Amino acid sequence: MNVIIIEDEKPSARRLQRMLQKLNLEAETMLHSVEESIAWFQNNTHPDLIFLDIQLSDGLSFEIFETIDIKSAIIFTTAYDEYALQAFKLNSIDYLLKPIDEDDLAIAVKKYQERAPQKQAVTLDFNDIKKLLVNPIDREYKKRFSVKVGQHLKLINIDEIECFYSENKGTYLYTTAGRNYLLDTTLEHLEDELEPQTFYRINRKFFVNINAIKDMVSYTNSRLQIKLNSYNEQDVIVARERVKDFKAWLE
Repeated sequence: MNVIIIEDEKPSARRLQRMLQKLNLEAETMLHSVEESIAWFQNNTHPDLIFLDIQLSDGLSFEIFETIDIKSAIIFTTAYDEYALQAFKLNSIDYLLKPIDEDDLAIAVKKYQERAPQKQAVTLDFNDIKKLLVNPIDREYKKRFSVKVGQHLKLINIDEIECFYSENKGTYLYTTAGRNYLLDTTLEHLEDELEPQTFYRINRKFFVNINAIKDMVSYTNSRLQIKLNSYNEQDVIVARERVKDFKAWLE
């Protein structure tokens, strides 16, 4: 059986590797980022089974599915216990929370081994994943955000926000009035909270509001530069691997 581990924390990856060895599984390949994983899948035969962390050093591992059509079975290994992610148990082999328990790992591997002879290993479709994470049935999205201004709290309606961005380990929103405010959250958490028809994550650092887009210009390496109505503090660039999906989102 060909097994790989995708995990940004190298000690965790090595620990999982040792645990798999006790189950007579050798995971000789360990990948640590979205970029590294995409490059590896583009140049290697896909494995039978992937142990996949969700939060990698350069983004969410789901970004891999945007570029690569992966047909391997997957066992998720993550520290994030979010309700939507539990649905993955319906489509993947299993969903293991860190720190990974050896008994739970053995059960997950057994599940895969029982399915494998009947070729029932699951193919995860990226669009299905996005629906589970971003657009579950009857989902309510945030209509406003509270921000701290001195000793006061200020409410900002979602239609007043041009973009969200990360900078110097902080997450900010930028308003149509040209003000930015620090938020007590991350871009990853915002993926669950923003209405996907209005906001799109164009790269690891930015969500943009479709209503705030003033212009789009071709940029180097097949990317797009976005001009927003007010925000001009730094270049707003659509990542090359997201350009196709971004254009589809605009329609």
